[in-house]
Amino acid sequence: MTETDERDARGVGIALGAGIGAALGVALDDLALWLSLGLAMGVAFGAALNTR
Repeated sequence: MTETDERDARGVGIALGAGIGAALGVALDDLALWLSLGLAMGVAFGAALNTR
């Protein structure tokens, strides 16, 4: 995997996690908590995409 592909996967993971966290935060009326958890999940998801 090239360096550009790794950055793309990391960015997709963070964006996906932030989107999921924002959606959960709005639905559960605690945006700050779920957005931060979503970003953490996004970083983990991006790292998982880099392992292939």
